[in-house]
Amino acid sequence: MPLHYIGLGLLVIGGTTKLAIRTYRKIKKREFFSGAGARSFYMGAFENPMTRREAQLILGVRETSTPEEIRGRHRKLMILNHPDQGGSTYLATKVNEAKDFLLK
Repeated sequence: MPLHYIGLGLLVIGGTTKLAIRTYRKIKKREFFSGAGARSFYMGAFENPMTRREAQLILGVRETSTPEEIRGRHRKLMILNHPDQGGSTYLATKVNEAKDFLLK
């Protein structure tokens, strides 16, 4: 067995071990799940009556979103959470209410 195969194998094992140690340390410090790829969600209760900010948080859109973006986001959420597909009737109602509020 040539020596360069042994060297390559040690390099792969060393790199993998280093990555595993870094990931473990980040998970231990709770930094792993709060990176740029992680999204934070609104953890509050629904307000009555619904505010513009709450409607934007429910649909996950920005203040500058166009009506087409709002309709597209509403459609995606309803496909995922439609009551006929086992979703929550209450949440579907809130998603519809948020879309109606933002488009009026």
